[in-house]
Amino acid sequence: MASPVQAEQKLPYVYVGRSGLKVSNLCLGAMTFGESAQGLPGQCDEELSFQILDRFVEWGGNFIDTADVYGLGKSEEIVGKWLEKRARENVVIATKVRANMGTQNNVNNIGLSRRHITASIDRSLQRLRTDYVDLYQAHNFDDATRMEETLRTFDDLVRCGKVRYIGASNFLGWQLQKLVDLNEKLGLNPIISLQQQYNLVSRESELEPFQVCKTSGIGVLPWSPLKGGLLSGKVKRGQRPTEGRLSWVADDLASRACQCAPSWASFGDQTFDLLEAGEAIAKKYDRSLAQVAIRWLLQKDVVSSVIIGARNLKQLDDNLGAGNGWSLTKEEMQQLDDLSQTKLPYPYEMVFRMNADRRNTNAVDQYVRSVSN
Repeated sequence: MASPVQAEQKLPYVYVGRSGLKVSNLCLGAMTFGESAQGLPGQCDEELSFQILDRFVEWGGNFIDTADVYGLGKSEEIVGKWLEKRARENVVIATKVRANMGTQNNVNNIGLSRRHITASIDRSLQRLRTDYVDLYQAHNFDDATRMEETLRTFDDLVRCGKVRYIGASNFLGWQLQKLVDLNEKLGLNPIISLQQQYNLVSRESELEPFQVCKTSGIGVLPWSPLKGGLLSGKVKRGQRPTEGRLSWVADDLASRACQCAPSWASFGDQTFDLLEAGEAIAKKYDRSLAQVAIRWLLQKDVVSSVIIGARNLKQLDDNLGAGNGWSLTKEEMQQLDDLSQTKLPYPYEMVFRMNADRRNTNAVDQYVRSVSN
């Protein structure tokens, strides 16, 4: 039986970007709930999913993220059955739209068109057994649909009460900036969050998307904080992984299907130097490497809430242990930054170097203070 969660362990609540929405600083990702449409291993059946959801709430968690495409609706259905027995106002539910849901003979069942979004939100609400979604996110950019069509549709959903806030996921920097600019031009409800892959070995979004987030007050919701298990310490230098998602992505087809977990062959000396440094820090605090990796994210000023996944209660408790009661020192953060930093290509290196002493604290620190208070 799991140990009771002490008051000092419970998750704190933070604002998502500059919005007035408060969520737990760790978000429970529900991609592992139900059968996987992508064939991912370690999926949770309904009973185990309910246990994970209940335990997350015991820790003070109030933020749950899913998507229509997870299990082709099965994840939303499981969350909905659980949510039906809870006080709806105490839970923040996020879901996503864009993916093809597999409907036969329906060429419009994909993308960010008005037709697909309006049909998808109704199906998601039905599966979630609720009359509104707290955060509705564009799951990816859609080159086939004008941004104005997408944004006006999202705005209509907010105005009619089906959606409370709007977010984006997996966007390039220029795409996100266009989204922000068009929203302001049209006077629509703003984007409050960007859900993006972000972890100690995937920091590419720092180059552009997160710069937009900082200047626009958009909160970052990192997904795959452990890079498919790599940052849990399961992989050792020179050893091919034999279990979990990392072993599953060893062949090229699976690796292309799940970019959150890299091919084992791509692990180099820099990766293992980072893992060994993280393990030394973890030992100092009597923590796990996974907790160190998640804590590093939580202490990044652009991050609002980190999305964690779990395939069992032990894994859940370990990940949630990163959320409160301890922190990494400035020196440890810098060490992990240095070990995980890749060489910046042109023009990023030049632009960042030339602006190193041009920090406008009025523009940037105002945002930092808003998400840390």
